[in-house]
Amino acid sequence: MNDVAAKVSVIGLGKLGFPLAACFAARGCAVIGVDQDPMAVELVNSGGYPEHEPGVAELLQSSECVLKATLDIKEAVLNSDVTLVIVPTPSGPDGKFSNQYVLDVCGSIAAGIAEKGAYHLVVLISTVMPGSTGGVIQGKLEKDSGLTCGADFGLCYVPSFVALGSVVRNFLRPDYLLVGESDPIAGDVLEKLYSRVCENEPSLMRMNFVNAEVTKLATNAFVSTKITFGNMLAQVCEGLPEAHVDKITAALGMDTRIGEKYLKGGIGYGGPCLVRDNVALAALADSIGSRALLAEATHQANQQEVSRLANLIKSKRADGGTVGILGLSYKPGTDVVESSQGLLLAQELASEGIPVATYDPEAMNQAKRFLDASVRYCESAEDCIQQSNLVVITTPWEEFKELDPGVFGKSGTRVLVDCWRIMDETRFSAVANYIPLGVGPVSSR
Repeated sequence: MNDVAAKVSVIGLGKLGFPLAACFAARGCAVIGVDQDPMAVELVNSGGYPEHEPGVAELLQSSECVLKATLDIKEAVLNSDVTLVIVPTPSGPDGKFSNQYVLDVCGSIAAGIAEKGAYHLVVLISTVMPGSTGGVIQGKLEKDSGLTCGADFGLCYVPSFVALGSVVRNFLRPDYLLVGESDPIAGDVLEKLYSRVCENEPSLMRMNFVNAEVTKLATNAFVSTKITFGNMLAQVCEGLPEAHVDKITAALGMDTRIGEKYLKGGIGYGGPCLVRDNVALAALADSIGSRALLAEATHQANQQEVSRLANLIKSKRADGGTVGILGLSYKPGTDVVESSQGLLLAQELASEGIPVATYDPEAMNQAKRFLDASVRYCESAEDCIQQSNLVVITTPWEEFKELDPGVFGKSGTRVLVDCWRIMDETRFSAVANYIPLGVGPVSSR
């Protein structure tokens, strides 16, 4: 691979693939994106953006990027040095990931590397079950190309620890890079490529495929457990006079053995990775005759979060009152609603015939695909509040933090459930029955 400019192909221009393609292009790589959707390919070639992700537009506009797209995987392989595979690996009923989409594209990749007659590196970024990369995936590439991995081409498994809404920042400035490699040459090529893309100098962990695959699942399972531990503390605090989860987690975070990240205490986690990776780790353990009891317990606890919140809301809602839900995306900065607590809450309340009004700065169109026809969609947070007797903040968008207390009126009859304690308690207690999760009652002493 040339020291000055790398040629990279990215297969899959979805919510992760397109931002990563933009990052490589912005750092001077000639990038060919591949997608099966003709509209996505046309958008990229006309300078558009098939997926919304903060920072991508600025990346592409502020640099002389070479980013084009095609429907043809073989063409992309022939015109690149490195191919990144970022296609879906959907979860099955047993919690394990399917490799079908990965194997489908590997057939076309194999045809390309067989024809080009020069060394090519294939990098799998999609999350797979341990044993997949060095098993069926490597086998498919070798069988269909007639070549030998480690001699004629390289293969790496490099999962990205990024979060939707902050993909650009997370990818360009990672905490560390995790590399599963077929051989040292493949790892060297990958390290060289990432060293030119990353803006910092992250630690690099190189290992075999299975260790990297397990580490990916273990990382997200651990984060899930940490979030759930914070939520458990929040529930404990709610029953103790003068207890406040933020004070407790801040102290816990000062312990270097624990750390402050993800130890917030609020409502359950969602999104496209944490839920399914945690379940997959439990499924993996079960398949080899073991038990990942902690992963199982974490998932069970997280599944109960929506019902817990719904029960609180029903106990505080006036008869016939409308519940306003502020936040349908699983986190701020994205329109993704997969397993989001706000969406699940709206579904549960609507299924019981409770009137629901909703608002989210980005995720309204996505949410409409999953919600009952009875759910109301508001034009703004203020509109949602005005239509509701009880308001619950499920996603801590900055826009919600900036709300003026005056929008709640002066009667103080509305209930405000603040799942993340983002509002000023003194100001909002004056205009509403303010209920912050994770905070105990005021002592009567």
